[in-house]
Amino acid sequence: MRVIGNMVHAQCNITFFHWNNRYLIKLEAGPFEQTFKIQEYDLTSEEDLKKIINEDFINQSIARFKDMANSLGQALEKI
Repeated sequence: MRVIGNMVHAQCNITFFHWNNRYLIKLEAGPFEQTFKIQEYDLTSEEDLKKIINEDFINQSIARFKDMANSLGQALEKI
């Protein structure tokens, strides 16, 4: 797996990878991560990856991180 770039955002780290004929977009926030896999042939260039990362995409991902934290918190309360 090869790191091909990253983006800085105040609420999460965003890293781009190329692996096995796919691009991966990995978002990390605290102990949580989300990975999106995109077929290499669905994009015209690596620059298209950065076009995917817009405010709507990030806001939805941040909301998902909050849901993940809530789910984990609720599960931990049960043990």
